[in-house]
Amino acid sequence: MKIVIAGGTGFVGQHLVDHFSSKDDEIIILTRNPNKYQSDHNIHYIEWLTPNGQPELEIGYADVFINLAGESLNSGRWTEERKERILESRMTTTRELIRIMGAMQQPPHTFVNASAVGYYGTSETDIFTEKTQQPGNDFLAEVCDMWEKEADEAKSLDIRVIKTRFGLILDGHDGALPKMALPYQLFAGGPLGSGEQWMSWIHIYDVVKGYDWVIEHSDIKGPVNFTAPNPKRNKEFGKVLGQALKRPHWIPAPSFAIRTALGDMSTLLLEGQYVYPKVLFESGYTFHFPTLKEALEEIYQ
Repeated sequence: MKIVIAGGTGFVGQHLVDHFSSKDDEIIILTRNPNKYQSDHNIHYIEWLTPNGQPELEIGYADVFINLAGESLNSGRWTEERKERILESRMTTTRELIRIMGAMQQPPHTFVNASAVGYYGTSETDIFTEKTQQPGNDFLAEVCDMWEKEADEAKSLDIRVIKTRFGLILDGHDGALPKMALPYQLFAGGPLGSGEQWMSWIHIYDVVKGYDWVIEHSDIKGPVNFTAPNPKRNKEFGKVLGQALKRPHWIPAPSFAIRTALGDMSTLLLEGQYVYPKVLFESGYTFHFPTLKEALEEIYQ
């Protein structure tokens, strides 16, 4: 296949590039600074979102577009200005990708657009699947809802649209897990806030294999939860993490301290949702790391 990836130099993007390039697929990575990177025999960098960029002419054709672009949620306190950038970065890149696909002589057959389980809002009691129709009513839910609606505009080009709602992605070197592990490594780990909040997680390996799966299965479309089938409450997640690191799970971090330090961003730590991967399961996907114990043991073995 020929695959175009926006956000291909980021955390998830790098793993997808490594995977698809190892299969000898041709990868086009859209970036504002193509000169920073060295093209390989099947990995090429094309300029976009700049006055001089004409990506649709350089791409020519493609089978699949993948959109992972957008300002990071966990790189700083959520000021009103940052909230605006978080939303606008996602809307701008998605609109531009749809414009590019529409300008191509033959648009791709599939558009995979990232989203997040934040779409559902937060709850300590509800179980959410892709059948859940209404988004939540907080900032993250609003961002995900608007982002997904923008991605759905690609349907007008007769393109299959898949919206991958990521849970907490587990990797030993990037993402949130190294930051979560640090207190445990310092013998200071423990539950966050009440510890009752659900954490819907997924191993990075299942993210990569899941992307391969949904692209290959042409009957899959719409929202797809990228979460393992066994979410954990924060207090249980911490215990398993401590066991994997051979460290105690004992010092709680009070909610008021986290809220004071992080403001609205504290939602990422203190609130959560139980999200079940109904579409992946019903389509026959087999998780390589279905339990948290297996996932963390693989990462920290």
